[in-house]
Amino acid sequence: MPTLARLRKHPLLHMLLQTGKRDTPVSVALRNTAAIILPLAIGAPTGHLFAGLGISAGAINTMFADQPGPYRLRMRRMLLTALAAGVAAFAGSVLGQWPLALLAGVAVWGFGAGMLVAIDAHVTRVGLTSLILLVIMGAEPHALPQAWPAALLILAGGVLQTLFAIAAWPLQRYRPERLALAGAFTGLAASARGDVAPGGTVTLPPSLNDLQTLLFGTGRARGRAVEAFRVLAELAERIRMELFALAYQQSHCKVPAVRDALARARAGAADVLASIAAALEQAAPPQSDAALATYAKAAAMIEAIPASADTTLANARIAALGGQLRAAARNADSAGSRGEIRAQRAEFKLPRALCPGNPFAILRANLRLSSPAFRHALRCGVCVAVALALSHALPLSRGYWMPMTVAIVLKPDFGATWRYGLLRVTGTLGGLLLTTAVLHFSGVGNFWIALALMAVLCFAFRELASVHYGIAVVCLTGLVVILLSFYGIPAADSVAARAVDTVLGSTLALLAYLLWPTWERGRERAVLGRLLDAYADYFAATLHGGAATRHETRIDARAARSDARASLDRLRSEPAGRANVPRAEALVAQANRVVRATSALETTRHDSDLPASPQLDAFAQACDAALREAAHAVRESHAPTGEHALRDRQRALASALADHTDAASISLLDASDRMVDAIDSLLHVLEPAHRAT
Repeated sequence: MPTLARLRKHPLLHMLLQTGKRDTPVSVALRNTAAIILPLAIGAPTGHLFAGLGISAGAINTMFADQPGPYRLRMRRMLLTALAAGVAAFAGSVLGQWPLALLAGVAVWGFGAGMLVAIDAHVTRVGLTSLILLVIMGAEPHALPQAWPAALLILAGGVLQTLFAIAAWPLQRYRPERLALAGAFTGLAASARGDVAPGGTVTLPPSLNDLQTLLFGTGRARGRAVEAFRVLAELAERIRMELFALAYQQSHCKVPAVRDALARARAGAADVLASIAAALEQAAPPQSDAALATYAKAAAMIEAIPASADTTLANARIAALGGQLRAAARNADSAGSRGEIRAQRAEFKLPRALCPGNPFAILRANLRLSSPAFRHALRCGVCVAVALALSHALPLSRGYWMPMTVAIVLKPDFGATWRYGLLRVTGTLGGLLLTTAVLHFSGVGNFWIALALMAVLCFAFRELASVHYGIAVVCLTGLVVILLSFYGIPAADSVAARAVDTVLGSTLALLAYLLWPTWERGRERAVLGRLLDAYADYFAATLHGGAATRHETRIDARAARSDARASLDRLRSEPAGRANVPRAEALVAQANRVVRATSALETTRHDSDLPASPQLDAFAQACDAALREAAHAVRESHAPTGEHALRDRQRALASALADHTDAASISLLDASDRMVDAIDSLLHVLEPAHRAT
């Protein structure tokens, strides 16, 4: 049993067994399934089954482009995917007449599709979908006059899937925005209800970056109602900071009465936030009066406690949060209807860290051998071309499955390639066995039974894709086997061919990555250096910057933290990289203490300025220098050498503010003490004795 427990905890095996959160609403899976099944259900009885197969295939290829977001952006993404699929299908059919031309085309297309990982996940999906169709259609060559009808059918399937996805646009114009905001306020409510242990670590509330991108980014909705949504997003960001500050004070407060009052205030805020979330989800006025009254009682409890530094700080924070909760309730009442703005107007724009860069500039910047995207593109182009050549050289009946598997399995990092490769093999074999058995006992000759089974598998595939890729592939494999049986290929024939091709393709992809890998080991230093620089920028902006600068640097810090987490995840999955993980995790943990202290301090900047003093300037400069040196030390993999006398600077600041009793000064003193502890611990982690060997 201990051996089994150790095996389960092994990073590579854990990666294969771990499951994700189901993030596809049932309604989305149902409409995606309907767009795939209906063409077949209509085509078979009307004598146009082959046309239905082409449309159904196009709908399958566009299905995963149906992602949350404004209707305009969703339509743009899905139509781009459909168009790319149609063009690739046409190119594959034509080039398939000349094997060498197809081989060259696949190599170039594979390289281009691989480079798209440098832009974003949506564009990467477009590239992968088109590459798969190029390979598949290349197996059925046609002259120009015969090639375009099949390509048009695949395009039509993508358009049909798009129409299903945006059908509610005229009736529920702002539904995606309302649901995104409702999800954000639900997350804030859950954060406010979270337990806070005395002296324990307080987790930052959930990030709102996705909400910012939806409301301020490309493809955003327009109109006066959207302005109310944006006001709510700005208020949610401030509420997020205030909730963290209250929880932070509650965890470190030594006065039981103040601690209890802060807990009651957070519980009251949670009720208000939950009522706002429900109102947004149902497009109804919020029922927040009772919850706001409860929150007001909690505020009164604080006021009744004898004055102290804790009560002064708590009163200021509770009052600020109360104003934001009331403003959010008012704006939720108008969001999605007339769009009247009852809160203070703000300048609405997407934060710099979330702005998408120029895609051509991004691609040009990655045209270098040291770029992971470029290395992935080369690996993808060469491997898919080699797999295609092998599929023609070996006696494989449906050889295109081999290069298709290589394209799907190859990822920019080792962990994802390993996971997708093994899960692709096990899922495919499981799906082949399951579907063959079901079709055998249910009667493969019965079209309607097979179509009903295909609908079930399609729905399950869409729902489970984000939960566990291996289980989803079981469903996908069954779906494909049934689709091919409609095309005239017996299930028994396709089962054996797909099993062999999948094993060969996955093996080739894994072997190629092992021969020419792109390891995260060593690259994490640059990511962690950027994290520390972003935290230093945020701290400097919190002390001396304006509201816009604080907002930008806060989002920058959040984005850098997400990058660092992703880098650590990749590092954990590498056999040789795990030795670097403990030090990197310790560094991130100490750096996050810096950002927690900064976040708590920022809440006081919303309503007042920090007291100006030479001691504060000297302290700020010393902290900035220490964080910059730590960032440089991480990048260059050496120990920090400077002496910054942080504790001396902090004591001088405390002496200068000894007579100040306002909330801003009290918050500054508390944050400065915790900042020095965090930075000193961070520098200690970078000492030679703690460096990874």
